[in-house]
Amino acid sequence: MRCMSDDAQTLLAAGERALAEGDWDQAARAFAAALEIESSAAALDGLGEARFWLGEHLEGVELREQGYAAYLRDGEHERAVDVALWLCRIDAANFGNDAAAAGWLARARRLADEHGLGTQLAQVLLHEALATPDPTESEALARKAYELGQDAGDADLQLCALSQLGAALVEQGRVAEGVGYLDEAMAGSLGGEGRHRDTVVFTSCTTMISCTSCAEFERAVQWIRATDRYARRYGSPFLYVECRTLYAAILVDIGDWVQAEEELTAALDASRDAMPALHHQALATLAGLRLDQGRLEEAERLVVGLEDQPAAVGAIARIHLRRGRAATAETALRRCLAEVGGEKLASLPLWELLGEAEFAQHRLDAALEMAQRLADLGASQRCAIATARAARLEGRVREAADGARAHLETALATFTRLGMPLEAARTRLLLAESLREVASQVAVDEARVSLAAFEALGAAYDADRAAGLLRDLGVSDSRTRPRGLQPLTNREQEVLALLGEGLTNADIAERLYISPRTVEQHVARVLAKLGVNNRTEAAAEAIRQGTTGTQP
Repeated sequence: MRCMSDDAQTLLAAGERALAEGDWDQAARAFAAALEIESSAAALDGLGEARFWLGEHLEGVELREQGYAAYLRDGEHERAVDVALWLCRIDAANFGNDAAAAGWLARARRLADEHGLGTQLAQVLLHEALATPDPTESEALARKAYELGQDAGDADLQLCALSQLGAALVEQGRVAEGVGYLDEAMAGSLGGEGRHRDTVVFTSCTTMISCTSCAEFERAVQWIRATDRYARRYGSPFLYVECRTLYAAILVDIGDWVQAEEELTAALDASRDAMPALHHQALATLAGLRLDQGRLEEAERLVVGLEDQPAAVGAIARIHLRRGRAATAETALRRCLAEVGGEKLASLPLWELLGEAEFAQHRLDAALEMAQRLADLGASQRCAIATARAARLEGRVREAADGARAHLETALATFTRLGMPLEAARTRLLLAESLREVASQVAVDEARVSLAAFEALGAAYDADRAAGLLRDLGVSDSRTRPRGLQPLTNREQEVLALLGEGLTNADIAERLYISPRTVEQHVARVLAKLGVNNRTEAAAEAIRQGTTGTQP
């Protein structure tokens, strides 16, 4: 490392301390001041890291690239490898540029090999574990990286390797074993065992991806709430964008649609113009939510231009099916499954949609073949959600046949156990439809329950279907509340209770571990749903309902 002036060294030290404390503004000021005195690799790198965490993603990447080149010129190969690996992660996870990610990974390996950098080689192995599509190879690489991390006493490397090991095991279908490693890595990283904030980013996002793929929704929500407190303390937009998009998808599945929309709005704002891959994923997830809400035209607008994005194919296929274009839906689904691989757990919804497209074209044998594929995948991967989707699809195809009810009952029980209220209600409605000719009263009862669930969620399209079935069965006035009117969500009930206690928005944000902006949105919705004009009237309603004094 070349000699630097005392003033520059003092500012660099201040910047490094601020980075360690998560004070990104202070870090950026210190590194920028150091650069004004003289340019250095450390100042460029540090300023890039601070800018990235502050949400200035493109500038952050450019600065760190400059820092990488400066490290090489100064002969600081260890730091150069570290930055190359960071750029590898960013290109893959945030920009969707697999070629650039592969290039940075290859460059990092060559530098580590040529200069005998053992610790950096272990980090390369970890990133190779992340990059390989083979989960068995990923497991082996992650285990080797963990062992090297143990030898070097590198807690960050060990935690990230444990997380990637868990992800590889989950992808192999060894779910119970895999989530154990994921839990351990999350506890260690959020507990402060590592030195780098990126360790929390790595373990959090790996956990969200893996838990989503194997339907461990409750575990994912618990961990993301713990991450919520971390993000609120350190203000990390990178963590927010990466994990919040995944969190929003989980919230959609478990029925917390108001919170899901808030997370998606924040993810879209943070990723606009800087993170196309994540932006597309957030758009597709929001389009799926709009379909669930019955807002078909809005969903169509959201996915315009995303026809070639795998993340959007599910929403696009659902739109085609809703519009009666089953053949077009089938084409899109088959193309995507051929590209991304049909045996992955992430492909489960696509297989069921493909079966629905076959069914809509009256190709019953082909639809049953799709159901069998799902069933085989569920058995081989020991994945309950795959089994549930297979049973539901088979029940849909068989309709009034003797075996239909048993399949639908199996699917209903599984979706209920997994905490997926929309999928459970949709399955219950199929059950009601299958029973309309043989057990009309049971069909009425099942349709009533599904209608109530749809209305509670705000699933307008499905609620209309349930109400239509009830009318066909001779039941009038089946709506339990006016169309479009939704009850308060659990979070809104919490906000209402705290309004009743006289808390300000800042106080509520502190109590619930959410941002003041999110509180403002909740309060606005509470006022609208209650039909009151101000906070005072809402507080009076909270007292009338007896909800005050119930919050921790």
